[in-house]
Amino acid sequence: MDAVADPSRRAIVECLVARPRSVTEIAAEMPISRSAVSQHLQVLKSVGLVHDHAAGTRRVYRVDPDALAIIREYFDAFWRRSLDAFRQTVEHPEGKS
Repeated sequence: MDAVADPSRRAIVECLVARPRSVTEIAAEMPISRSAVSQHLQVLKSVGLVHDHAAGTRRVYRVDPDALAIIREYFDAFWRRSLDAFRQTVEHPEGKS
């Protein structure tokens, strides 16, 4: 979760969800330098959210769909618990006579 807590990393993941891209392509769409994009990609890669492969002289990055599924499952469970707790509070408020 720490890896996607940074807004720039979330933007990079969103960019890569659309299609695999090189660092240069990602940096062209971001308000940060190519070097900063590379550093963020290394963090995302280290936690398994992003994979890369060589394509000629450049590296192409893509999102790992299995890793995204794990994050989605986490948030789905979080929202289910939150909504269940909200429903319990609304249906059974404490102190109601």
